[in-house]
Amino acid sequence: MIVKTYEGLAGTKNETELKGGRAVTRRFLLEEDGVGFTLSDIRFGPGEGTQLWYKNHIEANYIIEGEGILEELDTGITHELKPGVMYCLDKHDRHRIISKTPMRVICVFNPPLKGGEVHDAEGSYPAG
Repeated sequence: MIVKTYEGLAGTKNETELKGGRAVTRRFLLEEDGVGFTLSDIRFGPGEGTQLWYKNHIEANYIIEGEGILEELDTGITHELKPGVMYCLDKHDRHRIISKTPMRVICVFNPPLKGGEVHDAEGSYPAG
């Protein structure tokens, strides 16, 4: 059984800060945990805009706090993000997230991350 706390992940390889700490990701599960996916808790400050393209991973997100906008970059279609909304990037979709308020998102990645990854210039993580 694996049991971890949000506070216990602070300052470890399971924590990644973006934009000088205005967005923080704490990854509860990594590849080394052997469960086949990564589970993360992401917290964005208000007004954050992040362009992403997970070419090597499938990602699903569930909004539990705050509001924002999800933009599909290839089509320009936008979606309102608020508590209770889930979106899955099942086709490695290029997208942008803009937080209107502080946001908290629970995220699942497959294949799992190793820990310590940061986004490259295209907003992606490296393959395996």
